[in-house]
Amino acid sequence: MKSHQIANKEHLQKYASTLAKKIHKGFVIVEKNDKLPFAVLTKKAVTVDHGLNFFIFCATFGLWTLPWIYISQVASKEKNILVAIDEDGNIFEEKCYN
Repeated sequence: MKSHQIANKEHLQKYASTLAKKIHKGFVIVEKNDKLPFAVLTKKAVTVDHGLNFFIFCATFGLWTLPWIYISQVASKEKNILVAIDEDGNIFEEKCYN
């Protein structure tokens, strides 16, 4: 029984460190449950400076097109993720879709 409690504490420590890393990267906890250890985190959308990107596009003779599209369509969107511990004690992350 003690080994189960020790393993449970280790899993909770990994879970807490994963949450701390995500918070350090700019995520904010929206919902948290300690009985069933899971948390929903969100990261706000980033505004894209299209004027600067157009200047880089012109300076690189159009090579900046693909990174600019990626920044505009993918990287600048709001992100929601779920961080939890499964039945085996493994920590997993899933994207939450709106």
